[in-house]
Amino acid sequence: MPNIKSAKKRVTVIARRKDENKYVKATLATMVKKFRAAVNAGELDSAEKMLPELTAYIYSAQTKGVIHKNAAARKVGRLNSMLFKAKTTTVATEAPAAKEVKEEVKAETVEEVKEEKPAKKTTTRKTKKAE
Repeated sequence: MPNIKSAKKRVTVIARRKDENKYVKATLATMVKKFRAAVNAGELDSAEKMLPELTAYIYSAQTKGVIHKNAAARKVGRLNSMLFKAKTTTVATEAPAAKEVKEEVKAETVEEVKEEKPAKKTTTRKTKKAE
């Protein structure tokens, strides 16, 4: 138990800040959990709307000193990439016909290029000497 007046005040200030930080971290964890649930459920529109608010909250927690700046940047980056990957996989699964068309066009161009090239001579030095 502190005897000095300033030490007593530090104890109360530390306890108050601990409670504030705990609230911010819990709120942040809840927001991230809701965002991830929305992305995993395929509700990309609602997740897209959540992302700016979540990003702002993460950076405000960083400003308050609750989390480190690198931790904040890492969280934001991972959430952005999670949403981006979810979008690209849904686009890829929704449009398989477009993918097939691209593959057909690619195959046609490869065949055209093969037809345009002249046939290579297959004779080598060793075969010439053998003759």
